[in-house]
Amino acid sequence: MTDYTQGDQQQPTFAYPPPPAYAPAAQPRAKRPVALVVAVAVAAALVGGGASALVQELTGGDPAPTGTGGVTGTSVSQSSKGTVAGVAQAVSPSIVEISATSASGKSTGSGVIITGDGEIVTNNHVIAGASEIKVRLSDGKTYDAEVVGTDPDKDLALIKLQGASGLKAATLGDSGKVRVGDQVVAIGSPEGLTGTVTSGIVSALDRDVTVAKDEGRQRPDPRQGWPFEFGGQEFNGDTGDSKTTYKAIQTDASLNPGNSGGALINMNGEIIGINSAMYSPSAATGSTAGSVGLGCAIPVNTVKADLDALRSGSGSGT
Repeated sequence: MTDYTQGDQQQPTFAYPPPPAYAPAAQPRAKRPVALVVAVAVAAALVGGGASALVQELTGGDPAPTGTGGVTGTSVSQSSKGTVAGVAQAVSPSIVEISATSASGKSTGSGVIITGDGEIVTNNHVIAGASEIKVRLSDGKTYDAEVVGTDPDKDLALIKLQGASGLKAATLGDSGKVRVGDQVVAIGSPEGLTGTVTSGIVSALDRDVTVAKDEGRQRPDPRQGWPFEFGGQEFNGDTGDSKTTYKAIQTDASLNPGNSGGALINMNGEIIGINSAMYSPSAATGSTAGSVGLGCAIPVNTVKADLDALRSGSGSGT
């Protein structure tokens, strides 16, 4: 998050073998190419994409239907599935920039659209104490927003756009299936640069991350990023006495001030975490303060478990 007054694993390339030459009709082995076509189609299906087209071309039949593999929301087309560019194109319309104004000044963070009428998940520290919230979509359109519920214990908040409809909602994935080494994409608004895309891998799981809860600590020096504790050490400033600790996904995808509340996404275009904290060298100031490959995200399963409470106007930690 940017607080202005406070602080591919590459997919293997597969080439289909050329269609087998058909033997003369008089030969008893004439039907073997058909079996070969079926075998090739099955093998192609295992690596994803193209199998049904191959069967249609070689046998003249209709392609077999394929499932979308997700709930209503953002999905990645088969042709671009598994690429950073494909994920970015599919999910970027669901990521927003949030500008919050409070008595302490202004802060900028990110958020994830989860319903077509404008429900947005973000970090509590992005909007804590805000008297006015403005949200800018990826197409540049701006909305006013109001806080629906907050959960400081989990550093989560739910806000709602006023008068919005027909928005592209993100698909919430399953963080329980995330593995160390999985490739991920992060989208947010670091330093107010809306829609910035970075990529990396999952570096670790279940990291204990401690952040400040009280409003007075929600606005650290913007040059130092969001203050948090990890492994018994304090990063990017004092977290204060009122703290909360949660289990986080660690990633080396570049996160910078302003990414807070944005999305950590798997290569199927599903949200697996909400980016919440980043490490910046304590001696760094100004333009030298930035990502060094140590970022943390709140697992999306934590978000899903908290949604009902947030929608009721609170959170389990309030």
